[in-house]
Amino acid sequence: MSPLLCARCGIELKPGKGNFYVVRIEALADPTPPKFSEEDMNLDPRAEFERLLKQMYELSEQELLNQVYRRLVVYLCGPCYRQWIEEPVK
Repeated sequence: MSPLLCARCGIELKPGKGNFYVVRIEALADPTPPKFSEEDMNLDPRAEFERLLKQMYELSEQELLNQVYRRLVVYLCGPCYRQWIEEPVK
């Protein structure tokens, strides 16, 4: 079994010692229904559907899923967690 490492600094984490945090991140695509303009309403629905399908065929199943939903689990040591929780987007 490979060692558990901090995702930021790489220090080895010891399960059961209370020296790390498990951070679960869930990202969802914008769930707001789209707004359609008059121009959109004048498009041929079949042609638009075929255009979108053609775009999708060029992507893998995982790439398509990642555009809609992602879930990550990150392990951080205590010091890295304290830095990350204050500025998670840094």
